[in-house]
Amino acid sequence: MKNILISGYYGSRNSGDEAILTAMLEALREEDNDLHFTVISQNPAYTKKRHNVDSVEYLDIFSTIPKIIAADLLISGGGSLLQNVTSSRSLYYYLGIIFLAKIFGCKIMLYAQGIGPVRGVIANFMMKLILNHVDLITVRDKGSLEELQRLKITRPQIFCTADPVLAFNPVPLDEGKKILSRHLPTKPNSSTPKIGVAVRQCHVGVDNKKIGVAVRRWIDWDNCQRELAAALDKLADELNAEIIFLPMQFPEDVKASESISALMKNPAVVIDEELLTAQMMSLAGCMDVLISIRLHAMIFAEVMDVPIVGISYDPKIDRFLDSIDEKPVATLNDITAQIIFDETLKKLRVDKKFDAVKQNLKYELRMLAVENAQLAISLLEDEG
Repeated sequence: MKNILISGYYGSRNSGDEAILTAMLEALREEDNDLHFTVISQNPAYTKKRHNVDSVEYLDIFSTIPKIIAADLLISGGGSLLQNVTSSRSLYYYLGIIFLAKIFGCKIMLYAQGIGPVRGVIANFMMKLILNHVDLITVRDKGSLEELQRLKITRPQIFCTADPVLAFNPVPLDEGKKILSRHLPTKPNSSTPKIGVAVRQCHVGVDNKKIGVAVRRWIDWDNCQRELAAALDKLADELNAEIIFLPMQFPEDVKASESISALMKNPAVVIDEELLTAQMMSLAGCMDVLISIRLHAMIFAEVMDVPIVGISYDPKIDRFLDSIDEKPVATLNDITAQIIFDETLKKLRVDKKFDAVKQNLKYELRMLAVENAQLAISLLEDEG
């Protein structure tokens, strides 16, 4: 049995990162069912229970080193681990784990990472020094590939693949409908649209829709939440839409969602329970459109064939949307209520008939996501 040690942002109750880990484990087990996994986690008990793996605490270096020594392969990833925009310390932490693995002779793979932005002379130097000594790198988008080229990281084999979560197949909507039934208020007249000129003349056929919203706090948050609240009110007023917040990280995103809901004149629903990956995907699939700042909420929507209105706060958003031939509607700096409303309306008006080009693109991304696991197993089996 081969031992794989996984390093990443796990155990933080972030649905996106937990989905990455779920997808990685499933893909690797499909390639080889005789593997033993240990995950470095911020909450080992949570990770053990949720993913059925062994786990060690991320700051417990005395427990981590024996796991590195025993590992046949260190997987660093996925996600945006190697960047210093959200945290300068985390970059050095993840590089430190890679450095220790190199010292103890463990094979090292960066698995579907989103690389950068990396700022500062020291950070750039450390990235180049350490990553040029790993065994294999896969990145989830072309922007990350360009960042590696900028950093002059050229020695390992490097492949541009896709985010691990894109390997998932769509899930049934039953679980999402059950979750909605627990949270949506009963509306005796919910089938009757609000009568108004806008509804009758402009928005025929798009009333009574479910608008999903996935947000996070970030710079320029005050402006964003005001504009988003105004847009959601307009969607509720003119389309009789149900506004449903899908928090991706607990409890931070619940609080962020509630702060926007508090600014609204119309009622909105905040799904204030923590969901497993399949449940969150099913819930996303019940939406008619998803307005999102969160990357993996967008990825869930893409897997479930739900139109996306993406708002960018980080290059990873732009990179993902580019990979599915879309663009962010705005950034947190320049977002307006009118932009959100207009772009949401456009998505609701799109005919959902079969689009061969889009389905082919989705299939290609899925195959690239699966390729991460295939490359990992090849590296594990390579005794050279």
